[in-house]
Amino acid sequence: MSRLSKKPITIPQGTEVSISDGNLTVKGSLGTLSRMFKDDISIEVTPEGVALKPKRKNLFTKALVGTYASHIKNMIDGVNKEYEKKLIVEGVGFKADVEGTDLKMALGFSHPVIVAIPEGLKVTSLKNEITIVGMDKELVGQYAAKIRAMKKPEPYKGKGIRYIDEVIRRKQGKKAV
Repeated sequence: MSRLSKKPITIPQGTEVSISDGNLTVKGSLGTLSRMFKDDISIEVTPEGVALKPKRKNLFTKALVGTYASHIKNMIDGVNKEYEKKLIVEGVGFKADVEGTDLKMALGFSHPVIVAIPEGLKVTSLKNEITIVGMDKELVGQYAAKIRAMKKPEPYKGKGIRYIDEVIRRKQGKKAV
């Protein structure tokens, strides 16, 4: 069984956690997050925090307990402090602009690449840096990965979209004889 689920997940001041019919709702200072959970794991909200216990002792529920504990912890953290991912757009002529609810990028293709911004995320673009901010850790990470996949960084010149803390391993080009 996961070590994350052995102790109850603490609930900070000003945060409300409630569960009904497998739907866990977390309310905090920044907003509300809700998620459906399977009934293989019993989730109880106690004064000490959120307690998780598997209903059966098999391999699937042992793995699921740790996953659920991580999801609940991320939800509680997200409603109190937003998650943030930063991407760098690198290359000659490469740029990104936020226009309404769309992110418009010029990535060296013959056409502009337009990606819709999901509800619940705030995206800003300054010069060559894209910042994605939101309460839902999974949504922030998924959107950042989707943008990065539009033009992955290449190893010769380093052009493309990369995370701010990502290191691109550079390769040497052809040598002139």
